[in-house]
Amino acid sequence: MGQTAAVSAIAWTAAVSLTAWLWLLLCQGFFWRTDVRLPARREPDDWPAVCVVVPARDEAEVLPASLPSLLAQDYPGRAEIFLVDDGSSDGTGELARELARRHGGLPLTVGSPGEPPAGWTGKLWAVRHGIGLARARDPEYLLLTDADIAHAPDSLRGLVAAARTGGFDAVSQMARLRVESTWERLVVPAFVYFFAQLYPFRRIGKKESRTAAAAGGCVLLRADAAERARVPDAIRHAVIDDVALARAVKGGGGHIWLGLAERVDSVRPYPRLHDLWRMVSRSAYAQLRHSLLLLTGTVAGLALVYLVPPVALLAGLVAGDATAAVLGGAAWLVMTGTYVPMLRYYRQPLWLAPLLPFTAFLYLLMTVDSAVQHYRGRGAAWKGRTYARPDTVPEEG
Repeated sequence: MGQTAAVSAIAWTAAVSLTAWLWLLLCQGFFWRTDVRLPARREPDDWPAVCVVVPARDEAEVLPASLPSLLAQDYPGRAEIFLVDDGSSDGTGELARELARRHGGLPLTVGSPGEPPAGWTGKLWAVRHGIGLARARDPEYLLLTDADIAHAPDSLRGLVAAARTGGFDAVSQMARLRVESTWERLVVPAFVYFFAQLYPFRRIGKKESRTAAAAGGCVLLRADAAERARVPDAIRHAVIDDVALARAVKGGGGHIWLGLAERVDSVRPYPRLHDLWRMVSRSAYAQLRHSLLLLTGTVAGLALVYLVPPVALLAGLVAGDATAAVLGGAAWLVMTGTYVPMLRYYRQPLWLAPLLPFTAFLYLLMTVDSAVQHYRGRGAAWKGRTYARPDTVPEEG
């Protein structure tokens, strides 16, 4: 009797999981589709001035593969680059100057803001300095891009044309991340998949939708929209700065767009699980606003949605409970099907799709670890800096 009740409970849990997957499939902005690319655009008659702002801290390893792509931008209007060396110890600033001398192309200015004051993340302090330098050139647009992002020669041209054509205040592309090592294949496509599940791209582009997000590696932003939204000052303590930026711009009445990139790539390697673990865990608990209640709900949600289907299928087969096995298998099948488009986008073998529950379990552990590190005083740590919770940061007068 106890065994029957236990199996029945598994079947009911699998039914809830399957219901959740059917809702995600049909009602969560079709997050699983990967056809949200740079929108239709026409080239303007007059090309506006653009300033490219690149915050960089200890990026000498990746800069030779990324900065030349910015210098080589084929842009018909006036454009220049401001690389902000955020206290690097590896010669990032001097390397940037050397690359500019060697490759030519767009004008490059290297600046340094000094250490960030209390209440600022290092990246946003560097972005603030770069925007300050850029405003002296009176640009219509700012391109905020990370030091590990390589752009195709027509990237800036396409971004500006899309922004002008669609009337967007911010156009952001999620760079295609590097996927070469075994762990990158398991973890990286899922990272983008989970992001799209939280922030469906189709909803972001709708003015009436409250959903707002951006990909910090590539954000073209109207300078006046940045000023209205008080970016980056209004989000100075944000660890997940791209989402905070998008919310600030959209909250100020701006029209934003986010989609997957075709010709914008991250060159940063994450060859080991440890590297990917640090990338996720440094900000996962910040994403949950450092709330134990949200952490508990997230862990329970991940378990219900991603772990229950394979467990129910296997438990049903072992116990002879056909209902549990069928419901668990159906939920796993829907999950697998929604992951296939992302694997195709990343040009990865489709046999990785059924392994999504394993990857989700890794993300669950990373999220819990992020909370543990936070309470040990090592949360939101990156490149030698650890950031406090936003509610412990003093407000500016």
